[in-house]
Formats: sequence, structure tokens, C-alpha cells
Amino acid sequence: MEKKVLVVLADGFEEIEAISPIDVLKRAGASVTLAALKKEPGLKVRGSHDVWFQCDAILDDVKDERFDAIVFPGGMPGAENLRESQTVRNLILDTYGRGDLVCAICASPAYVLASTGILEGRKATCYPGCESVAPSSKFINERTVRDGNVITSAGPGSAIEFGLLIAEALFGKQTSERLFSGMICK
Repeated sequence: MEKKVLVVLADGFEEIEAISPIDVLKRAGASVTLAALKKEPGLKVRGSHDVWFQCDAILDDVKDERFDAIVFPGGMPGAENLRESQTVRNLILDTYGRGDLVCAICASPAYVLASTGILEGRKATCYPGCESVAPSSKFINERTVRDGNVITSAGPGSAIEFGLLIAEALFGKQTSERLFSGMICK
């Protein structure tokens, strides 16, 4: 059965935190949709290091579709832009409520997920220093963390591991291990 993943990009996202999980999930066999948070000319969104990504859709046009996982890259001001969106908030709460995967990396666990309340009582990780944005959340010093249907990761250097953990949750450990080996991960 095909697994559908939505990656939401806001102006100022961290590029490696988007492309690494996108690549890993496509290798695993997922159907990945890149959605621009806002209507951008040509559906292009600029990353925090001036790399432009071509999106497939505007978030408002796909927000009512069901995805097996939603992914939020970090980066600044990308994470802040995601946090300010009521559409993103609703998407997170709906996806979480259905038991599907909600995944965030770097600043986004603290800025985006914690602001919805879904991290209450859960373990998560985020970019060092972002914990202060969400003092009621329990962040631990790990590269990637899965707690139920919430997957978080610390930052750019853990982006492939983040993608592999999402792939494992969607397709099983055997698929994740095959990707790990084939990509010559450490």
C-alpha cells in the first residue's frame, strides 16, 4: 500500500532538513508532496541559504488530504513562519489525532509542535538552545526520537537519520536497514 508524505516548506526553511528526508522517503517508496506554506510565484520557496525548492502544491490546496506522515523542516525564519500558520496548527492536530506521523526537525519541534500541545508528556529532541521556546516540553539530548506517532530530530547533521526513522515507522525496520546500508550510513 502506498504511503503518502507531506513536507511543508515555509520561507527560510533549512534546506538539508528538507531534502534529506525527502530523498530517503522517496527511496523507501513513499509518495512525497512538497507544499508551500503560502502562495509563492511558481510554487518556489526559498530556503535559509538561498536555495530554492520547487513545490508541488500550496498547503491550502492539500490540507484536507490524508497523509500517512507530515514533515516540518526547521531553519529560521522557516520554523517561525510555520508556527504562525493556523493551517499548519490544524494539520498537525488532525494528523496527530488520527494517529498518523507528525515529524519535525531542528527548531520545528520546539517552535511548531510544542505550540500545539502534542509534545506534552512525550519525549522529543530539537536544536540545542530551542528548548527555551517550549519550557513545558520534555526535550532530551538525542539525535532522533520517536515517541508514539511523533518523530523529532536535532538538526542538519541528523537529517538522514530523521528520514530513516520516518521510513522505518512507515515501511518497517527491514526497509530502513536496507536504505541505511545502501546509502553507506554510519
